[in-house]
Formats: sequence, structure tokens, C-alpha cells
Amino acid sequence: MSSEFFTTWFLPGIWVTIQVTVYAAALGAVVAFGIGLARSSQYWIVRFLAGVYFEIFRGTSALVLMFWMFFALPFFGWQLVPMWAGVSALGLTYGAYGSEVVRGSLAAVTPAQKEAGIALNFTRWQRLRLIELPQAWPEMVPPFNNLLIELMKGTALVSVITVADMTFAGNLLRLGTNETTPIYTLLLVLYFVLAFLITRGMRMLERKAKAGIGQRPEKRGGITAKLSARGETVQAGSQSAGGAGTVAGGMG
Repeated sequence: MSSEFFTTWFLPGIWVTIQVTVYAAALGAVVAFGIGLARSSQYWIVRFLAGVYFEIFRGTSALVLMFWMFFALPFFGWQLVPMWAGVSALGLTYGAYGSEVVRGSLAAVTPAQKEAGIALNFTRWQRLRLIELPQAWPEMVPPFNNLLIELMKGTALVSVITVADMTFAGNLLRLGTNETTPIYTLLLVLYFVLAFLITRGMRMLERKAKAGIGQRPEKRGGITAKLSARGETVQAGSQSAGGAGTVAGGMG
């Protein structure tokens, strides 16, 4: 592989992959929280419409949706450039997956906490903002980490609609040199490095989220640390049960 090709195609391709990941993740986050909150709504029509969106986009192929947005939308008078067709398809699809994470995490908040907000005469938005979301957010981060990695790897699909990401650059180089093994090995390494960086960043975010609600970060490293973590979990469970009883007693 020549240094000229690397600087001309591969480095810009890596930057395009990062851009697609960031843009699709931003769109997916908006969709995930919007649909996830809608699926937790007290109004059945809102839950129904959000459920329809979730089932449709969870049950369709991201690649076929990308083709549809790029090739079929022009028949309706709306032409998307390849980059945004790819970003839209990935963001809408992975946002549907993320909405289930949001809905499940909100449902996992203990009823005593929700009832305390009602007793304090909080509005639904105040309960979400002050009680439910702060406690649900730490539970959302690990599954969001997995979804973000899957999204980053899924950006390779945009190469089929001529977006010059690093997979597109690798295929172009393979056609020109017939060097299959070194090129695809390099691509595997690059995707692994990006996934590793995402994981480290999300773990930092998880620790910060847990610290925000008074939870200690998990200790990793050995049997002693694991036993300590188990003890802290049992102790935290006992404290939570006692705290819930205190809140209930105070409300009564």
C-alpha cells in the first residue's frame, strides 16, 4: 500500500466513518429518547404510534432502508445525497433499538420513587427530569455502548451507496492491487480501534452517571474486588429497601 493512497483515500475514509457514526448516533439518540418516552406515555394513542414506529424500523433491514432512501425517494421529489441517506437510515434504525433501552430503563425505576414524585405534586415532566431519568440513565449507558459500537460497524454499509468511508477506500485499493488479506486485516484493526475508543469513552460516561446518583463505580481486577463489589451490591440493596420504606413512611 503506497503512502500516497493512504493519505489520499484511507485517512479521509476514516474521517468519513467517524462523521457518519457521530451524525447517525445524534439522530439515533433523538429518536431513542423521543420514541422511548412516547412508549411510556399515559396516552394510548401516543404509545400506539410510537409502537408502530418501533416495530417497523426494528423489523426492516438498514441496508434496504438505505437503498430506499437513496434510490426511491427521488421518485417522490426528495433527493438525498449519499452521506445523508446513510446517516438517516442508520439513525432511524438504531434509534428504534435504543427506544427499547429507554423504555425498559424507565420502567425499571422503583414505583416508590415515582409515587414520591406524585405525592410531591410534581408534573409528569418534573418526575421524568428530576426522578426517573437521573436514575434510569446509568442503566442506559451499557446497552447504548453496545448499540453505538454496532452503529459504528454498520457504517460500512454506506460504502455501497458510494460514500467514501474507509471500507470504500479499502475495496478501491483491493481492486487496484489485488492485495486482499493485508487490506481487510487493516480494516479489521481500524474498526477494532474505533470500537475500543468508544467503549473507553462510554465507560467513563457510565462512571460519571453512577457518581451523579451516589453509586460507586465497579471495581475490576481480581477475586477480592469481585467479592467487595458483591458486598457493596447487597449493602446497597438493603439501603435502597430501607430508603424506600423511609420515603413511604414519610409520605404517609
